Amino acid sequence: MASEEDVYGELKQVFDPEIPVNIVDLGLIYDVKLQGATCNIKMTLTSKMCPEAKTIPEVVERRVTGIDSVDACEIEIVWEPQWSPQRISPEGRKILGIEEEPQPAE
Repeated sequence: MASEEDVYGELKQVFDPEIPVNIVDLGLIYDVKLQGATCNIKMTLTSKMCPEAKTIPEVVERRVTGIDSVDACEIEIVWEPQWSPQRISPEGRKILGIEEEPQPAE
């Protein structure tokens, strides 16, 4: 039986062709739920005008349905909360050469 970890492993193989960071580390994946043989993914894109708006979800579906015991992948593209660079993971920030945001002093 597939796990959410399996799904995230596949999602980390999906990249926006314009950015050298996978969609998980970019912060585009908001939620993953497995219900039997169906995987439901809630995600966003970097902008509503993203030139890869059709391609990225197609690649996500192909990768996720390639997992044993996942027969279907339902993808919901959402715009709230809106994506921003603050959603990029520490790993993604390293790849992009973005400094970590300073933490407030305690």
